[in-house]
Amino acid sequence: MVATDVFAGSAKLELVEGVTLLHPEDAVFHAMLSGWARQQTARGLNAEATIAPRLSQVRHFAEFSGEYPWQWGPGRVDEWSAELVASGKAVSTVRHYQMALEMFCSYLVDVRYGWPERCLELFDTHPVQVCHEWNTIAHVAEVEADPGRRPLTRAELQAFFDHIDEKVEAAQKRGRKGALTAYRDATLFKVLYGWGLRRREGSGLDLSDLHRNPKAPEFGGLGVLSVRYGKASKGGAPKRRDVASVMPWAVQALDAYLRQVRPRFAGADGPALFLTERGGRLRPGEITDRFAGYRDALGLDPLLTPHCLRRSYVTHLSEDGADPKFIQSQVGHEYASTTAIYEAVSSDFMNTMMRKAIDRALDEE
Repeated sequence: MVATDVFAGSAKLELVEGVTLLHPEDAVFHAMLSGWARQQTARGLNAEATIAPRLSQVRHFAEFSGEYPWQWGPGRVDEWSAELVASGKAVSTVRHYQMALEMFCSYLVDVRYGWPERCLELFDTHPVQVCHEWNTIAHVAEVEADPGRRPLTRAELQAFFDHIDEKVEAAQKRGRKGALTAYRDATLFKVLYGWGLRRREGSGLDLSDLHRNPKAPEFGGLGVLSVRYGKASKGGAPKRRDVASVMPWAVQALDAYLRQVRPRFAGADGPALFLTERGGRLRPGEITDRFAGYRDALGLDPLLTPHCLRRSYVTHLSEDGADPKFIQSQVGHEYASTTAIYEAVSSDFMNTMMRKAIDRALDEE
C-alpha cells in the first residue's frame, strides 16, 4: 500500500507529528481545510473559481452546526439545508453547498489521507460521510434557473441600448466625466449581446482576443472574438472558443469604442478591452451593478440580468433562422439541449410560424 505521506493534502503533511497542539480541535480543522485545498490544487482545479467557494461553503456548514467534522452527523445536513432554503437560496445553490460538503467528507474519510486515523488518536472518533441521497437535493431538472429569467424582447433591448446612448449624449453635452464610462457601458452590453457572452467572458476580453475572419473581410480585425474564460465543466479550466461576428452594427459599435473612447481611459496601454475609470479591468460584479442601474432606470423587470443578453442573442438568432448547430457553437454549449433552454422565441415569431404551417396544410388539401 502507498504511504499516506505521498499524497498532497494528507494528514502527515498538514500536521507535524510529535507536536503538542495548544488548541487541537481548531488546529486539526484548519489543517483539514488546508489539506483539502492542496488536494484540489494537485488535481488542477482553479483556486479562485472552484476551491475558494467550496472552502467557504464547508466553513458555512461548520459555523451552522457549531461542531467539528469528526462530530458531524447527517441530521445536521437536513437542518442546514432547511435553513438555506428558508433564507431564499435557489435549489441549485443549495445543491452546490451540499456537493461541496459531500466532497469534503469524501476527502476526510479516504484512508489514503490519514484523517480517520489521526482523529481516532486525538479525539477517539473519526469523520463520516454525512451527505446521502435521502438528505440532499437530486439534480432532476434540465434547468433550475428562476423562471423569471428570460431574454429581453427586441423592444426592451432597443430601449435599453437607446437609454445608455442617451446617457452618453447627455454627459457629453454637459462635459461630464461620466461620458466615458457610459460609452464603455453601452459598448460592453452591445458586445455581450452581439456575441452572446457571459459576464466573465466579457470581463476577461483583451485586445489580443480580437481577430480577422477571412470569410468576413468587411469586419476588418473584428471578425472573430476569442473567448478565453468560458464556463468550466466540473471544476476544470475555463473553456475557450472563437465566436464569429454576425451583427454588423455591434462590430461598428466596438470599432468606434476602440478608436475613440478606450484610448482616453487610464491604463489604455494595458491588455483589458473594458477598463475602469482607474485603468483596471472591469469585473463581473461591476458589470452586474451597471446593468442593474440602467435596467432600473428604465423600469424593466428586476429579474433581468446581464445573462439575459446572452439568452436574447440565442433567441434572436433562432428567430432569424440561424442554424441551431451554428448557434450552439457560437455560445459554446456542449449539448444542443442546453442551447434549447435559452431559446424563448417571441409570440410574433411563433404566430408567423403557425400561420405558415396552417397555410402549408391548407395548400396540401
